[in-house]
Amino acid sequence: MNPLDALSGEVDELVSSFTSTPIVGNLDTIGFTQYSFWFAVAVVLMLVLLFAFKKKQSASLVSQGRFVNAMEYLVEFVRDDMCKGLLGDTWRKHFPFIASLFLVVLANNIVGIIPGCKPGTGTISTTGALAIVSFVYFIVCGIKKHGALGYAKSLAPAGVAFPLNAVVWLIEVFSTILRLITLAVRLFCNLFAGHVVMGTFAILASLFFQPVLTAFSAAAVAQAGASVMWVLILLVIYVVEIMVAAIQAYVFALLSAVYIQIAESDEE
Repeated sequence: MNPLDALSGEVDELVSSFTSTPIVGNLDTIGFTQYSFWFAVAVVLMLVLLFAFKKKQSASLVSQGRFVNAMEYLVEFVRDDMCKGLLGDTWRKHFPFIASLFLVVLANNIVGIIPGCKPGTGTISTTGALAIVSFVYFIVCGIKKHGALGYAKSLAPAGVAFPLNAVVWLIEVFSTILRLITLAVRLFCNLFAGHVVMGTFAILASLFFQPVLTAFSAAAVAQAGASVMWVLILLVIYVVEIMVAAIQAYVFALLSAVYIQIAESDEE
């Protein structure tokens, strides 16, 4: 039997396993899904690392150890690249929010790569919730800076005559709302697609190796040799997914910082 004949069914089962399943309660009222569980696990692990970092850092005036240096580099990267580089003089008040977004998304993405775990950001409901938090934050920042009416007026460029300015304003409102959707969908799709690809190659390796366990033969051994190729490809994809996990956390936090900068901009 050709192992590829069973691939379609296995992949369908893999994809269905990413559906939100309630651990407690149900999805019709209030439920705690497997994604909620892994999101909580990722946040707890992140907090443990941060408290351990703070304790080790305060133990000496000079940074010591790879762990402390790595964490300091991560914090400085968020501060310098995402906050100071984009937000200018207001970076201090936004740094806790941007850093929290980046670390929460990164922790969830990394935990999801661990075999047997799922990313808390692997469902659109979670990424949508994170996007709503970012959306509300930069809208509030814009209102605080310009006032509610001033922020609404800032969406239309100055110097454009009516009715063209009204058309441009509607386009800008739609574009602003679209930021919420793109933040959620971009993060979800990248995480979901990556895990499906990894799972597919893991299934291929298993299908090609399984005949050796059931009936030893020359053909089975040849198929098992092919599974080595699938494993090697899987390892390459695994490394790529680690990079994607970090890049997606960076993009999510960076875009949030960009939207804050736009909302607070004095230019109309």
